[in-house]
Amino acid sequence: MLALIWFCGVACFGCWEEERVALLQLKASINYPNGPSLPSWEDRVEGYNSIESDCCYWEGVKCNETTAHVVKLSLNKTRNRRLGDWYFNASLFLPFKELQDLDLSDNQLVGWVANEGFESLSGLTKLEVLWLDGNYYNNTILSSLGVLPSLKNLYLRGNSLKGSVHLQDIPAMSNLEELDLSFNFGIETLTTTRGMKSLSKLQVLRLTGGTFNASVLHSLGALPSLRALRLCVDGHVTKQDLMGLNYLEYLNLDHSYIRGSFLGNTGVMTSLKVLSLFESGLHGNLPTQGFCDLKNLEVLDLRENYLEGILPSCIGNLTSLHILDLSSNYLVGNISPALLASLTSLEYLSLSYNNFITPFSFASFFNHSELKVILIDSIVLKLENESQSWTPRFQLKVLHLSNCSIETLPSFLYYQNDLKVINLSHNKLLGKFPTWLLENNTRLEVLILQDNSFKGSFQLPSYPSSHVSYLDLSNNLIDGQIPTNLNLIFPRLDSLFMSNNMFEGHIPSSFGDIRSLRALDLSNNNLSGGIPEQLAMGQSSLLFLGLSKNCLHGQIFGNLFNLTKLEWLYLDNNCFLGNIPDSLLNASNLMAVDMSNNHLSGFLPQWIGNVWSLGQISLAKNHLEGPIPLGFCKLDYLELLDLSENNLSGSVPACFNPSDITHVHLNKNRLSGPLTLAFYGNSHLVTLDLGDNRLTGEIPNWIGKLSALRILILKRNNFGGNIPSQLCRLKQLSMIDLSGNRLFGPIPHCLSNMTFEPSFEKSLEVLGNIRFLDPRALSLSIMGMTISFEFLYQSSSYYNEMSNDKENVDFTTKNGTRSYQGFILDLISGIDFSCNQLTGTIPPKIGNLAELFVLNLSHNNLLGSIPASLSNLRKIESLDLSYNILTGSIPSELTKLNFLAAFSVAYNNLTGKTPDLKGQFGTFSESSYEGNPYLCGPPSHNSCTDVQKALTIPKDSEDEQNNSGFIDMDVFHVSFLVSYIILLLGSVAVLYVNPRWRKAWLHLVEACMTSCYYFVVDSFRKLFNRHIV
Repeated sequence: MLALIWFCGVACFGCWEEERVALLQLKASINYPNGPSLPSWEDRVEGYNSIESDCCYWEGVKCNETTAHVVKLSLNKTRNRRLGDWYFNASLFLPFKELQDLDLSDNQLVGWVANEGFESLSGLTKLEVLWLDGNYYNNTILSSLGVLPSLKNLYLRGNSLKGSVHLQDIPAMSNLEELDLSFNFGIETLTTTRGMKSLSKLQVLRLTGGTFNASVLHSLGALPSLRALRLCVDGHVTKQDLMGLNYLEYLNLDHSYIRGSFLGNTGVMTSLKVLSLFESGLHGNLPTQGFCDLKNLEVLDLRENYLEGILPSCIGNLTSLHILDLSSNYLVGNISPALLASLTSLEYLSLSYNNFITPFSFASFFNHSELKVILIDSIVLKLENESQSWTPRFQLKVLHLSNCSIETLPSFLYYQNDLKVINLSHNKLLGKFPTWLLENNTRLEVLILQDNSFKGSFQLPSYPSSHVSYLDLSNNLIDGQIPTNLNLIFPRLDSLFMSNNMFEGHIPSSFGDIRSLRALDLSNNNLSGGIPEQLAMGQSSLLFLGLSKNCLHGQIFGNLFNLTKLEWLYLDNNCFLGNIPDSLLNASNLMAVDMSNNHLSGFLPQWIGNVWSLGQISLAKNHLEGPIPLGFCKLDYLELLDLSENNLSGSVPACFNPSDITHVHLNKNRLSGPLTLAFYGNSHLVTLDLGDNRLTGEIPNWIGKLSALRILILKRNNFGGNIPSQLCRLKQLSMIDLSGNRLFGPIPHCLSNMTFEPSFEKSLEVLGNIRFLDPRALSLSIMGMTISFEFLYQSSSYYNEMSNDKENVDFTTKNGTRSYQGFILDLISGIDFSCNQLTGTIPPKIGNLAELFVLNLSHNNLLGSIPASLSNLRKIESLDLSYNILTGSIPSELTKLNFLAAFSVAYNNLTGKTPDLKGQFGTFSESSYEGNPYLCGPPSHNSCTDVQKALTIPKDSEDEQNNSGFIDMDVFHVSFLVSYIILLLGSVAVLYVNPRWRKAWLHLVEACMTSCYYFVVDSFRKLFNRHIV
């Protein structure tokens, strides 16, 4: 009785007092010197019996329901990182005599207090599970834990173990069943000895994160009880390495680099049930022996390797298989129906992304009653005509037949009523929208029919499909009006993609009633009217709105706007009017705005600078006017700015220089003045297009500091001065257009030091890493393994076509200005210095630019001969040297230019014979050579004989011309002086007689004097500013 009274006094009203005090001391140690963790751990003040005072209810504490002793402490990620390192103190844990599970992971543990290390925990005889993941312990931790013979599970992931780990030196861990040393990247080798007593009961060993020599598998054969092994290996794995693992049931070698015939050697592991070799560098054909002998195999994962050849028929012997994944390899040939028919235990089958071209019948799965998942993407399937109907015994959860070139829906689908995911995208399916798929599968969550040829109207099911969250009908031929009752049929719709169809009519206002909607893409249809007010007001969850390429008009948004979570807004290529709405300021998380190619007017709003998250702004091809607001200087995350083809004026704000800015298009406006310090020193800018403005002054020297610049367009402005040699510092440059300015002086010889290589970063989509927040993920449990299908939701059209604006640049080539976009832009490189006043010769070393596609130096004052080195421009497609003062002959070596499609040397002073009409030069007409009277030969009509005679004049005839061809210079000088005096006196007489003309003359003189004065003042100011810069 006294013992019972004592027990109740100590523990009936909560945890044991000794353990409660110990917990408070532990809290103080974790929070030393001033941390905020574990706020629920409070000492008793009042209410001794309150739950708040019972430590069994404290955060991370679990007690035995009978004895009230603490049996589990979950203290992972408890110590605040700003407090620095923490040292383990065993004395703090000794009061917990019944402790079974201790989690100290991710607490910055680096060691222990002197004489209070883990070796002092020998009193915790019931401790079975110890978590020390994510700390900083080294190899000595293993020997320290040897005093815990009761330990069954030890987790040391992500610590600082390195070098050789000798498992045989770990004493007394005879009961350890699971050991996790993953992500200790410094571990190089792992050694064992046959017959060692420690780790004799070890069943699970995890070593992922590092890479071991393949011979480690031989060492691990010394662990007699090992049943599950996970690690990465590099090298040849022999049959002898695997001999000792005959009791192994689970082997995961994902992300290894295995060489040799590994699969052929796996037959010795006769107990194996799970073999996972995802992305393990496997090459060659699948063997017909070895892994086919694994009769107990239930899971085989060979994804993302380099396997080739045909599927061996012996796979049909693996009748215990539940999961078979051979996706993303190079397998070819036919898939044997008999092979698939024999695998009757299959629950999950993935053959996607191989090179199979095969007749295929789903009747092979007739007896597969457990089948839940079929993934056969990107395989050319020839579905066999099923002459007789058959009723499958399986009910699928997930079906993927994307990009399989199928033209009809498989007939077995009519018997499926439990599907959750259907992906039939990128096929050749015809007919009406298959409403019956929704009606038959009442639990359907995801339906993807993108990029087919479904036509007719969008017929909805007759009753609500309450589970549908993701619907993609984009890239089809569906027409008619969008049903107005979508909100009633799909009340939980999360993402709706219907772009690139032929929908017409107005946008239903009922979209505003689908409260869960986060993505709506109706772009590239024939929709008319405006944006419904209900949509702007009711969709507080909407993140993505795509209405591009329709016939929408009116104001964009009024004052009623509640799209406060909107992040992507695409309204380009419509007929919207008015100003940019101020209500967009409420969308404080906006990342991308595209309103280009509309009829917007007014000024750019100053408030745009307050939407700090903006990464993309495209307002091109509107009627916007006024200056670029200084508020744009606040957009620190801006990557793309396209304000081209408007009526903007003033200069680019000198403060505008976002650190991540990549593409800037301000061309075709009315910007004026000298180029400011905007973009100065920017290291991310790839495209700078300021063409077709009224910019003046010289091209600044600092432009050579734009180290990432690949496209520089300054054409058709009023820039003067020399081409700065600092441009040669732009080692990444591949396109430069300075045409139509007032540049003079020579072409910089240092251009030959550049490469002008095409760059695959020019057309990189802006915001290319943005992923829309995926809808609810679907997870299935198969063979005790949870398989997530989040990846299924990343194939929508908005990601490929909407959220990324591809770069578009106008560049003159092949006798015309063309717009280059996307992949084509990546391939183009060129120089256009035409329509300036450049002098000097063409630098011979310009022929070193072997990657150049376009070279245009026309309409200048270049002298000298055409360098023969231009024949080294092996990729050149357009070469224009017309309208200069070039002399000499056309180098015959130019006929080696096999890709030359446009060529002109017209209107120079060239002589001699035109190049032979071979290769590409056989395609050029006379217009390529006109204006050179002393060129001869086809396609010119000039005879080389006649031209030679005109150039070779006899000396006697020349002397005769010299004697009689010139007038007497004395007579000329007297005549000129008399004429000048008569003209001067006549002008004075007229001005004296006619007062009206006299007044006009005086005004003209005054105007000229004023112009001269300001010219001198401006010249001194520019000279002064240039010295300052």
